[in-house]
Amino acid sequence: MSTPAQQARPVVLVIMDGIGIGTGDEYDGVAAAQTPHLDALREQGTYQEIYAHGTHVGLSSDSDMGNSEVGHNTMGAGRIIPQGAKRVDDAVRGGEIWQGAWRDVVAAATTDGAALHLIGLLSDGNVHSSWEHLTLLLEQAKSEGVQRLRLHTLFDGRDVEDRTADRYAAQLESTLADLTAGSDLDWRIASGGGRMVTTMDRYEANWGVVEAGWRAHVLGTARPFTSVDEAITTLRAETPGISDQLLEAFTVVDQDGQPVGPVRDGDAVVIFNFRGDRAIELTRAFVEGDGFTGFDRGDRPDVFFAGMTLYDGDTNMPPVRLVQPPVIEDTVSELIARAGLRQLAASETQKYGHMTYFWNGNRSDPFDASTETYVDIPSDQIEFDKAPRMKAAETADCVIDALAEGDYTFLRSNLAGGDMVGHTGNFEATIVAVEAVDEAVGRIAEAVRAAGGCLVVTADHGNSEDMVERDKAGAPRMAPDGTPLWKTAHSTNLIPLYVADYSGQRWTTVPGLDAPGLSNLAATLLVLLGLPVPEDYRPSLISPA
Repeated sequence: MSTPAQQARPVVLVIMDGIGIGTGDEYDGVAAAQTPHLDALREQGTYQEIYAHGTHVGLSSDSDMGNSEVGHNTMGAGRIIPQGAKRVDDAVRGGEIWQGAWRDVVAAATTDGAALHLIGLLSDGNVHSSWEHLTLLLEQAKSEGVQRLRLHTLFDGRDVEDRTADRYAAQLESTLADLTAGSDLDWRIASGGGRMVTTMDRYEANWGVVEAGWRAHVLGTARPFTSVDEAITTLRAETPGISDQLLEAFTVVDQDGQPVGPVRDGDAVVIFNFRGDRAIELTRAFVEGDGFTGFDRGDRPDVFFAGMTLYDGDTNMPPVRLVQPPVIEDTVSELIARAGLRQLAASETQKYGHMTYFWNGNRSDPFDASTETYVDIPSDQIEFDKAPRMKAAETADCVIDALAEGDYTFLRSNLAGGDMVGHTGNFEATIVAVEAVDEAVGRIAEAVRAAGGCLVVTADHGNSEDMVERDKAGAPRMAPDGTPLWKTAHSTNLIPLYVADYSGQRWTTVPGLDAPGLSNLAATLLVLLGLPVPEDYRPSLISPA
């Protein structure tokens, strides 16, 4: 280990998840909130607006929304790394995806009447999954003679316009009809459910969500419907206004009431989500042996299982994947650990993996356990707009207590409310969430001031600043009754960056940088910590005044 850098003052990073820079209109949840502490920070130090979406964070195009996974990956990496959909896009265009594990998937699915099961988010939001990737998987399966295929669809309502699940389902049914026309292929949609109550839990916040998906997709014992359309229509009628993400898990059955596509011994199963955080738990349910404790799986079928890509590098989960992940070395926290400086990472459960696994370049464990402390503050198991302050106060408490100890040099944290509550589409609750974030930032700022430290506040992507669906011209869209069509997805807006140094050192923004964004944050932190910046890092956003 090298000698600790000669840098006494602590540097504190606060990531305000999902708080971008909006238009300031009546649907801007950040502008509508009272944010006196953020307003003060803007006056006290340096302020700039930076990119957090599209090609600036390694995604395919600048129409792609940023998200928490790629945002934290990029912040920690200090470089622009091919991410998510782009990584898979490259593998598809180059043919890499069909050369490895896919061959084993097809071999299993074309043996002795077996079936290929595709499980994932039915969405073109390009955050967790891609419509194009699903279509290509289907086309390739047809070309390679997969006779029996079952789709297990999860409805979005977050990364795309809400209450559109019926449209996506109809489009998929049309695609299946086109691909199987004039053949004897047995391809069907076999189950479904909303992503927040079916399958796509993360960080073990609620294994019951995964169990609901297991019963729908694998066992075929969820609530029965004769078609996806019947399921969506009935569930919406039972709970008017329900979000797609909350639609109950269901199983499609035949005229005799039997499930049309449960998973059986010998089948092949592929999760086609490329983002890992909400795919890991279902993966574990398929691949872990008798030591699995998430829920009672019943008779677990013996299948050939593959994920779209690596979801958890430390546990090598899944062991088999269609696309290998990017290798991210020399992340900012690895460099800080090598310098012998103590680090804290703190967040509530919903964003804990982002502050650890994704921040560290797809690595969950510390680089140096003797100098790094990770704190997971349990999230409430409740719809987020029912308790919109979430754990902002508790996260601030953790950071403030660590600062009082005086041993930490770099402290990073995430305040989740702007994103998680923004995803509910509840505008008033989102305002409360943003105000709770502002209060937490204010309390942390006072503690940093008292410690003579430096405070850096930014976001990982936008969300709560743009809470309404808009037409191509940017005008708000309204429902037939004149009410706003509330938006639940991320945005492609710029995000703020505040730097307030209470040690007496003054800083200025660096002029003329090409598209300053999240990839510049790591170098910025190293400069503030007095550590050297690697040559392959994107440059710092600030320099001494």
